[in-house]
Amino acid sequence: MFLTYAGRASATRRAPTQTAKRLARGTCNLIGLTMIDFPNHSRSYDRTRHAVRFWGHDSAIEASFFIDEDALKRIQPGTHSSESGFLIAFDSNRDLICAAAAKKYVRGSRGSYDLLAGDF
Repeated sequence: MFLTYAGRASATRRAPTQTAKRLARGTCNLIGLTMIDFPNHSRSYDRTRHAVRFWGHDSAIEASFFIDEDALKRIQPGTHSSESGFLIAFDSNRDLICAAAAKKYVRGSRGSYDLLAGDF
């Protein structure tokens, strides 16, 4: 049974909301109920920051995330200290990294976020 807007019971099923779909996929930051998705699987290695850069989306807002080399080495010991090694470590641990990024994300706070070894 589902409740209607007036609080009366109804046997009609409603289509899942976007929030319910995101919760089912595990792409929500439940602490602040801020929605952040990581649908874009693009990532790149930034040599100046010694980090892998990736992007998240909160509706129309795009946020940049950087995970540094030490964090990648912590979550995947034995990572080769090269661009391809860090990208492979990122790809192998994408779900864990995105979950940590979602916890760190705060809507409207800033344009980029750094994930460090202490975040894992």
